[in-house]
Amino acid sequence: MDSDSAKAVAPRAAYKTMAESTKDDWDIIAQEMRHHQKALPARLIAHLQLLGGDYGGYAVDRLEHCLQTATRANKAGQSDEYVVAALLHDIGDTLGPSNHADVAAAILKPYVDERIHWIVEKHAIFQGYYFFHHLGLDRDMRDAYRGHPHFEACAQFCHLYDQNSFDPDYESMPLQAFVPMLERVFARPKNSICLRKG
Repeated sequence: MDSDSAKAVAPRAAYKTMAESTKDDWDIIAQEMRHHQKALPARLIAHLQLLGGDYGGYAVDRLEHCLQTATRANKAGQSDEYVVAALLHDIGDTLGPSNHADVAAAILKPYVDERIHWIVEKHAIFQGYYFFHHLGLDRDMRDAYRGHPHFEACAQFCHLYDQNSFDPDYESMPLQAFVPMLERVFARPKNSICLRKG
């Protein structure tokens, strides 16, 4: 049986409006959500692969940049959450070129601590310290956040792992090497109202 046939025979909720839904309906949906949740790392890998071959004028493609950033964080002994955040920090480049950091932060928010979420959410502004002045922008735009508890952590992320990850000669870990970390981090949301049993 192919996957389309399996989907056709899978149980489905019977309601037309949520107001008329039943516990039986939501039991079906919760079961499907567990399958959907388990497949999230594979969907993230597939989306990261879309960054391959997309150079955008940089010396390396967007995927290699993400791999370099994550590899550097991993070699420095950062936590799985941190390394996964480094891997995904620019995943929004294809869907949100004007707000890519927000896209990545939204994906990570239910699964990582508040510090890591903030780093990813703000990294684009902090990264600007290294190049905004070449574009006629204020390279010190990040100073608006000076005094925030995570200011230094975000500045460190950009300095140690992000701004220096455009090296064509760097030997990054392959994407598949990050799969176990992705599976651990995305196994279960910890900051979400959509927590599911089981």
